[in-house]
Amino acid sequence: MTDPRPVPHLVAALRADLQDLDYCVDNVSAVLGPVASAALHREQPLPALRATAATEDPVALLVRAFTLARPVPASRLDEALPRTTAAGLVELGLARREGDQVRATVDLRPYADESHTWWVVSDLGELALGRALPTDHVLGIGGASTTLASWTPRRRVARALDLGTGCGIQALHLTGHCDRVVATDLADRALLVARFNAALNNQDWDVRGGDLLEPVAGETYDLVVSNPPFVITPRVAGVPAYEYRDAGAEGDQVVERLVRALPTHLAPGGLAVFLGNWEIPAGATWRDRWHDWLDGTGLDAWVLQREVQDPAEYAELWVRDGGTSGGPEFERLYAAWLDDFASRDVARIGFGVVVLQRPASYRPTFRDLVEVPGPVASPMGPTIDAGMSARTWLAEHGDAALLDTAWRLADDVTEERFGRPGDADPAIIRVRQGGGLGVVRTAGTALAAYLSVADGTLTARQALVAIAALLERDTDEVVAETLPVVRDLVADGLLVQTRR
Repeated sequence: MTDPRPVPHLVAALRADLQDLDYCVDNVSAVLGPVASAALHREQPLPALRATAATEDPVALLVRAFTLARPVPASRLDEALPRTTAAGLVELGLARREGDQVRATVDLRPYADESHTWWVVSDLGELALGRALPTDHVLGIGGASTTLASWTPRRRVARALDLGTGCGIQALHLTGHCDRVVATDLADRALLVARFNAALNNQDWDVRGGDLLEPVAGETYDLVVSNPPFVITPRVAGVPAYEYRDAGAEGDQVVERLVRALPTHLAPGGLAVFLGNWEIPAGATWRDRWHDWLDGTGLDAWVLQREVQDPAEYAELWVRDGGTSGGPEFERLYAAWLDDFASRDVARIGFGVVVLQRPASYRPTFRDLVEVPGPVASPMGPTIDAGMSARTWLAEHGDAALLDTAWRLADDVTEERFGRPGDADPAIIRVRQGGGLGVVRTAGTALAAYLSVADGTLTARQALVAIAALLERDTDEVVAETLPVVRDLVADGLLVQTRR
């Protein structure tokens, strides 16, 4: 493993070569084909090796070199990357010579969103190395990083912070909608890699070293994103700590510390979006955990728990993630995880997405702690942005304003009716959100009637008064029954304000 060295003229040469080669996600997928691509996602390299050996395509050559870590002829690299050449790759710290061949010492692959193509250097994974990862491994494009990127709102802001940047994936996304990007990490090697990726992609990030928010003491940001080292790992001798996933804290303290430190680093109206794990002690709920962390912070919170595991499931996942899949060593590490959780009486471990906001002005804060285990839209950033705006509006307005607004049923909402054959009326009415969180709500007669006329013409109050008269029910009773559900539907985007 060598350190990437951003030699300016060679980085510029490599960028130009990759652009000319059109080394992009679509072309990599094309040279691999669907079968090899799918196998590679399952950590099976053989189909990709066969696919890249069967073609002279220079894109396939780079995949073979930088994703599969197979030696390739230096002469072919000279042809594929004529400005950089094999010698330049070696000087950049991206490869080493082995006679007349060159072997990559890092992973280099394309990455993209809807409007950008980037190139990301990271450390070679276990698949390429053929052994367990070193503890200072710098993770590349993984499931957690793409999840966070998908859930982050892309509103235009002046100052953004990528906390725990790793190889810099979140910082790349931030460059598209943020005037200034600061990226921090505690790990020295991650800082080297992030600086290299900034140079390779012609970005001017302010990259700083330090623990959590220490490098930005006294500074505030409009947007903070973080894929922190949230994995809960036993802090005992003989259990390796990987810099990309383990913060060195006991239990879930790294997430708690982040929550409690954020209030002084968010500008008024600023958002923080991050991933995390949290312990759920026996006899308590995950919401108890979050209420305790949020008390006294003065922050709005929308926490979405996506997954829950028991201690054994969690231990199996992360022991294998470190490259140990069986035998006595697996059992030793497995037992260390179980003992650690037992010492704190942990019954379950939650995982999810956390969205925090500093209110722009004084008002009561809101907390929405929800379980969302099923499929959601992709990307989720627009839903988070709209959801935080809706929840902010609800926090700033009372029931009277809610009733006096003309709401409109969102375009992706459909209705489902269930009943026995021959029955005049349905036994169950459900409304279903087609995008976003995919919210499904059972609707009573009054709510179903309201939603059927929610086209932005009548205010909620006008509609409910008419519905109460039609149903021959007390108006106050209908409003009291319907209003809390309307509030929830507004928060989740099933009801939206009419734009005039």
